[in-house]
Amino acid sequence: MLDTLNLLPSKTDKNMNKILAFFSSKIGKDSSDSISPLMQWLNPSLQSAAEGKLEFLHTIRKEMTNPMHILHGGITAAIIDDAIGAAVYSLDNTHAFTTVNLNVDYFSPAKEGDQIIAETNITKKGRQIMNAECLVWNSDKSKLIAKGNSNLIKTKLSLRTT
Repeated sequence: MLDTLNLLPSKTDKNMNKILAFFSSKIGKDSSDSISPLMQWLNPSLQSAAEGKLEFLHTIRKEMTNPMHILHGGITAAIIDDAIGAAVYSLDNTHAFTTVNLNVDYFSPAKEGDQIIAETNITKKGRQIMNAECLVWNSDKSKLIAKGNSNLIKTKLSLRTT
């Protein structure tokens, strides 16, 4: 069984951890080299990065739509879950966290070719449980497409080697 991942290095300086520095270096770039296979498939570009707060720009492709030719609700949930996971990862935790629940409210459709923004925020950072949210907007943030909230729990999977 895998109990350690060396994916979360130590601090680069007193102001920014290495994971956040990595995210910052990816601003404006696609996600083709993400450690998340789902993020690679979704392939958003990172727009901004701060500890626990990431913003991704997605372009809706045909394979992301449902039979009504609008963004599939399951894809919306996947965008939210993966963006929240990345935001939690940006916090420089010693252990991995995993989703306990994900609640999504859907407000407006998006169609093929539209660009949407997934904006994350860690609402509460506890030692064992975190609460996070992700707002999914149209490209100019004038229309809320969906809102997701998630609780995540700390696992035994260490992100550091000793």
